[in-house]
Amino acid sequence: MYFGLNFIMFIIIFGVLILVASIKIVKEYERAVVFRLGRLLKAPKGPGIILIIPVIDRWVRVNLRLIAMEVPPQDIITKDNVSVKVNAVIYFRVVEPNRAITDVDDYMYATSQLSQTTLRSILGQVELDDLLSERDRINLELQKVLDKHTEPWGIKVSTVDVKNVDLPQEMQRAIAKQAEAERERRAKIIGAEGEFQAAQKMVDAAALMEEHPISLQLRYLQTLREIAAEKNSTTLFPIPIDLIDVFLKKRG
Repeated sequence: MYFGLNFIMFIIIFGVLILVASIKIVKEYERAVVFRLGRLLKAPKGPGIILIIPVIDRWVRVNLRLIAMEVPPQDIITKDNVSVKVNAVIYFRVVEPNRAITDVDDYMYATSQLSQTTLRSILGQVELDDLLSERDRINLELQKVLDKHTEPWGIKVSTVDVKNVDLPQEMQRAIAKQAEAERERRAKIIGAEGEFQAAQKMVDAAALMEEHPISLQLRYLQTLREIAAEKNSTTLFPIPIDLIDVFLKKRG
């Protein structure tokens, strides 16, 4: 009798342990890829409570959230033979959990290695000036290439951003000199354009004064007023003969 009771208690405890081991909780942003006797179940399970048969089933938890992976700095020789170090960050997510587990051994490692080789391959085909000025185009090209290669793994690459481009010291000095020369060129052009516009205005003013001689006398008087505003004890200025020519004519 005692043996029968002990056996029943053992069966109950064993059943409870099996039930506890079978119950798994999958979060909203996760899916469970289940293998039953080595064969993949068609649809991933979750979210919520799922039942896993101990010993018979093996399951893998897959995160469906957007993953930001940093690509380590890569030594790259650009198309114009400049050696630079470039790092980037890629944003991707798993869209097909079954393929991400069955079609590639480790999708995180595989995506990381693929992003490094793609970064070296794509950036090695562009010149340094394009690498520094056309980031958006290069990022889009990297995203398209990575997304094409990771699609068979059930992974979607949404964004690729080139973060830093580390230049050699001599190249930094050369770029600084180039930028300084460009600024000087623009300053000279702006100064020349200003002088040209000022000269054009002076020509226009001279033509206007030639048509209306009285405007020249008014300008002369305005200049005298400006000189008189200064705190000078003595001011010497010539008197144009045109100012007194009228009086001379009347006297004559």
